[in-house]
Amino acid sequence: MSGVQTPRQILADLWTSNGGDAADLDAVTLTGNEPVLPSSFRVDAIAQVTVAASALAAAAIWKARSGQSQRVSVDMLHAAIECRSERHLRVEGKSLASIWDAIAGIYRTGDGGYVRLHTNFPLHRDNICKLLNCEPVRESVQAALMKWTGEAFETAAYAGGCVVSLMRNRKEWMATEHAKALAALPLMTFEKIGDAPPRKWPSGDRPLAGLRVLDLSRVIAGPVAGRTLAAHGADVMLVAGPGLPSIPWLVIDTGRGKLSTHIDLTSPAGKQTFEGLLSKADIFSQGYRPQSLAGLGFSAQDAARINPGIVCLSLSAYGHSGPWSGRRGFDSLVQTSTGFNHAEGQAAGIEGPKELPMQILDHATGYLMAFGAMMGRLRQASEGGSWQVRVSLAQTAHWLWNLGRIDGGLATPEPSNEAVAPLIETMPSGFGELQAVRHSAVLSATPAVWSRPSVPLGTHPPVWPSS
Repeated sequence: MSGVQTPRQILADLWTSNGGDAADLDAVTLTGNEPVLPSSFRVDAIAQVTVAASALAAAAIWKARSGQSQRVSVDMLHAAIECRSERHLRVEGKSLASIWDAIAGIYRTGDGGYVRLHTNFPLHRDNICKLLNCEPVRESVQAALMKWTGEAFETAAYAGGCVVSLMRNRKEWMATEHAKALAALPLMTFEKIGDAPPRKWPSGDRPLAGLRVLDLSRVIAGPVAGRTLAAHGADVMLVAGPGLPSIPWLVIDTGRGKLSTHIDLTSPAGKQTFEGLLSKADIFSQGYRPQSLAGLGFSAQDAARINPGIVCLSLSAYGHSGPWSGRRGFDSLVQTSTGFNHAEGQAAGIEGPKELPMQILDHATGYLMAFGAMMGRLRQASEGGSWQVRVSLAQTAHWLWNLGRIDGGLATPEPSNEAVAPLIETMPSGFGELQAVRHSAVLSATPAVWSRPSVPLGTHPPVWPSS
């Protein structure tokens, strides 16, 4: 670990390189030491840093609104546990055995390589079985994959609407044209995409009170961003398509603090309803492939035309530049593609892949999205304009890799139940009593809190609350 950046140095770089005032860092306290979770990578550090960056942005907005400064503190253990919050969720005292579909996971291929399949959504599972001409059981999938080379399968699978990745080592990943394109991008980008006068801050007693966030995202990263903005007082409206699949356990965990409505964006009436919400939003957060939303008339540029002065968050799996920019992907697949699973397996002394101890690419990217949304809103208030903030799981992966490794990190024991228990709070919800991880950022003047309970998708009408 000698010679590598400390978490505080990492935070300082992230903060100042994205428009933050270096003086604000004096108000931050980071506690705890690496490693917290068993990994050879600095997963705990980026958990702590990304949570702290989002909280510091909330504090900066509060200072801009009220003139009041406050202290921000984040404990590393708490942040790491929050970055796998879905594992610690309990509904009426019950946990979930697994969020994974029966055939999701790692398989061998005929050339001795490994591929990972993501089949949690029925369409993706059906497309795998169609391509492989097999039954949806692990033994049948494995037998079919032995007839393929890994790269040929990955190529055919993407062409066939599947979501998979070939396990690459780091050298193999960096040799791809996409990795070369990705290396030229910063961790996150801010782009002014339209003209608009600066917006005044609304009245309210929390950093984001009175700000409206339209959340069009699923699974983890985008929903974590919305959950974080809600924790600082924003009115977050989660929009789900009535026919789109979801992962119920993640809906419960990431739905804390949000309103939830159903809108069919493929229907004329649904588009009109959505445009009405968009026209009154301050922040638009989405995790769909750019061409999908553009085809519906809701790209970032469309949003800036509909609502000048809006801040648009755009999340992708592999980044907005390069030959893979249009590929579907999830945290587990990006870990596999970019060398993490191979490297972690090597560090563990095992043959084949090993996952990171949490879906840190998803969670950290979610906090980066929340950070970007707030920094974008601060820019809008001072400079005017409409803004697009872009992040991706693969850019977060590149950042994490370059932070260095932890010798012997995999020997770290898992935190005990006794260590985690103080980080859990009990709350009501639309699903029953929840036990869930509290937000790990502590703000001295405006404590983070979810004022709305997690509810089933589509619970609320598609109408913003009255100011």
